[in-house]
Amino acid sequence: QVQLVESGGGLVQAGGSLRLSCAASVSIFSFNYMAWYRQAPGKQRELVASITTSGSTNYADSVKGRFTISGDNAKNTVYLRMNSLKPEDTAVYSCNAKQIPRDYWGQGTQVTVSS
Repeated sequence: QVQLVESGGGLVQAGGSLRLSCAASVSIFSFNYMAWYRQAPGKQRELVASITTSGSTNYADSVKGRFTISGDNAKNTVYLRMNSLKPEDTAVYSCNAKQIPRDYWGQGTQVTVSS
């Protein structure tokens, strides 16, 4: 049974930084790719960043240059480093792992950015 556990969310002032962690119960190499999504109140869930097993990354335009996704294979953990946070980054951030055709999700972690 694959489990994903997120941590690192919280309340931060605009301009601040946070690092989210997504710890997997299996090797992250077992996934085709992993990603972070977010969903703000009243909005659809959106892809924030993704990373493949080869290390290729992809970012939403709204976070390019501010967020960095990375993986630590030894810790079976994927991180999302978030810098220069803005109030519009406020959302529940969820970790996703794809092991085609299966799709796994964490429980989500709240990020709140105050102005």
